[in-house]
Amino acid sequence: MAGSVASVDQKFCLQEVLDTFKLCLSENKEVYLQHYVAGWRGLVKFLNSLGSVFGFISKDAVNKIQILVNHLNGENGSQYVTVQSMAKYELENGLVDLTKRGGHPESGCRTLLRLHRALRWLELFLERLRTSTEDGKTSVMCAESYNESLAQHHPWVIRKAAGVAFCVLPGRHAFFEVMNVGSPEQVVAMLGEALPLISEVYQITEELYAQHNLLDLP
Repeated sequence: MAGSVASVDQKFCLQEVLDTFKLCLSENKEVYLQHYVAGWRGLVKFLNSLGSVFGFISKDAVNKIQILVNHLNGENGSQYVTVQSMAKYELENGLVDLTKRGGHPESGCRTLLRLHRALRWLELFLERLRTSTEDGKTSVMCAESYNESLAQHHPWVIRKAAGVAFCVLPGRHAFFEVMNVGSPEQVVAMLGEALPLISEVYQITEELYAQHNLLDLP
């Protein structure tokens, strides 16, 4: 990738996220946690590039990313190679609080669930951006996506703050600019390639969590 290491580290690039999510799935459709975390690092750059509007989500995401990195680098890191192996290990060893938040608030399963929910919101929002007209209202697109996903997991005060934040979002062109891809047509094309990958990772995770009754972890 062209450019200095510093600029690559600091600037969001949609191509980077696309490349990372391409690496997320194994041949038998297991989700590699390392690449999932890397993909989220890119999405945090996207949120941060739009100013403080999404701060309430990006700060939480950064915290959750660090917890998962700690698991990956910990003494049981070999159990956290994939989301599937993580769920199996934590469930078999009683490391997940299934009914109330107690002794394992930083379990991998609980932590990833928070990122999983936010990923759905971003997926819905980016899809609306991709298919909208040039004068489409990003505030409406973002609010609709939020209401269909994250809102149901947030208390009233956060939902209210989010609604206010979305009202001051920049236009579609500004979103396309921060993606550092090129023309609007190129952005739309790359989103068309990236979103099915993100969606597949989301769906596989959703099905795994549903299978083990993990979708409502406190």
